Amino acid sequence: MKARGLIVAISGPSGVGKGTVLAKVEEIMEKADPGSVGHSISVTTRAPRGQEKDGVEYYFRTKEEFEQMIKDGRIVEYDQYVDNYYGTPSEPLVEMMDKGQDILFDITIEGSLALDRKFGDDAVTIFILPPSMEELENRLRGRGTETEEKITKRLEQAKAEIRRAGEFEYIITNDDLDKAAGEVLAIITAEKLKASKNIRTAKELE
Repeated sequence: MKARGLIVAISGPSGVGKGTVLAKVEEIMEKADPGSVGHSISVTTRAPRGQEKDGVEYYFRTKEEFEQMIKDGRIVEYDQYVDNYYGTPSEPLVEMMDKGQDILFDITIEGSLALDRKFGDDAVTIFILPPSMEELENRLRGRGTETEEKITKRLEQAKAEIRRAGEFEYIITNDDLDKAAGEVLAIITAEKLKASKNIRTAKELE
């Protein structure tokens, strides 16, 4: 019997390399066990663009439907952008976890904490730190897409976000991609071995 899947919610300041670390983690997990990683599809109230299909790029819903989903507790976390809602639906996550798939999230601090509140032992929160603020600034400048004003704002926001790192279950430093990805994988393994997740299996063996 395949173990229940885990929600892995990763947060950290812009430029810290969350997406790169998660891509590496997924690559390793999929190589070891194809199909082991599930992908969350957001719900939005914006209209489909081009060839977008419902249930592929997004679940497309009306504003009234989205607000009803919030009332029914079927949206784990959500935000508003340009008069449209964007959120994470809970039911597909449960279905994927029941199949034994792990779901990796590159998400805001509030989003991570909301997933943790909703799923408890079935979720783990990880905060990624930069090696230093100087290195974070170098990474932001290295993008070549930010104005000086935006870089300053992102660094100020980063300091505020880093002050909240203690609200997470785990903190890792992304000073080396392979090392950071290895630490995330080690956390996933450790979480799956927790007694709280395996007590039912242990009782079945009594």
